Amino acid sequence: MKIAQVSPLYESVPPSRYGGTERVVSFLTEELVRQGHDVTLFASADSTTSAELIPCTPRALRLGNCSDPLAQHLRMLEEIFRRVDEFDAVHFHIDYLHFPLSRRHRCNQLTTLHGRLDTPDLAPLYREYRDMPLVSISDAQRAPLPFANWLGTVHHGLPKELFRLQEQPGDYLAFLGRISPEKRPDRAIEIARRAGIPLKIAAKVDRADREYFETHIRPLLDSSLVEFIGEIGEHEKQEFLGGALALLFPIDWPEPFGLVMIEAMACGTPVIAFRHGSVPEVMVEGQSGFIVSDISSAVARVREIGSLDRHCCRQVFETRFSVEQMARNYLELYQRQGQSRHDRPQPPATDWRVETAA
Repeated sequence: MKIAQVSPLYESVPPSRYGGTERVVSFLTEELVRQGHDVTLFASADSTTSAELIPCTPRALRLGNCSDPLAQHLRMLEEIFRRVDEFDAVHFHIDYLHFPLSRRHRCNQLTTLHGRLDTPDLAPLYREYRDMPLVSISDAQRAPLPFANWLGTVHHGLPKELFRLQEQPGDYLAFLGRISPEKRPDRAIEIARRAGIPLKIAAKVDRADREYFETHIRPLLDSSLVEFIGEIGEHEKQEFLGGALALLFPIDWPEPFGLVMIEAMACGTPVIAFRHGSVPEVMVEGQSGFIVSDISSAVARVREIGSLDRHCCRQVFETRFSVEQMARNYLELYQRQGQSRHDRPQPPATDWRVETAA
């Protein structure tokens, strides 16, 4: 198949450091090429890929001096739809930005939604565009929009060789990701403190979360048990995750997937995760780690972490979250959409008028 992958421009593909969506786009793109498909990647010019790269901005927007990311994405969309008839399938990873154009081109296209969907403004938007074919990254992610045109759920996958099983862990707990209120690094620090086990925090601090970090998290770092490393890159994750006793995933939001959970599993490192969003769907209780509901139960599970077999944790990853499986699932959706594209009804009429206050 001739397939277009459309990535957000905020990070390169793959990202140099933090960037879950762009990392998944990279894994999928490279696997599709490996399987013999003709893939074109629309992404920033500093991306690295074996596909044909169409550079849509000189560098990742987060690293450049970009004051209007929407303008950059609209320019990319113009280039995509100028060439849209060249592709058997166009796979978007940019939320809803392309919907007005996609609705008006009878091309074979679908959109994977990578973020949370429970914000108030999204339901009216997705009702208007309920003809747009969507893919969720977990079944739990769909809950706020049950009426949407869901084609299926495709869990993220990683190359099996990206991480290796580390049979003998170190003596610390790990927190990896982003410093933000919904990720709850404060919970991770409290769990480590109560368990009496060192915690290493490898996390990005976005500009939007700087005040939260300075006000709520930095004061908690003044402890001999807590080491704040900062943002790390892909090549540093093996040592960081593989060397941990467990990954702490103490989230407080409807997590759509949680890529770091399967990265830890790939290293054989069990996960202690709070029961929100996709966690019960991704985790296998007692095999890849433990699912908990509060800090006290998390501390208790930390003390039981030695009872888990790290080989079993790695096996859960290989069986459920490989990049080969992810690519197969997406190819099935591309083909199914391609077969039905000519039979699709016209977009539904919607009364979009907004009521105003008297």
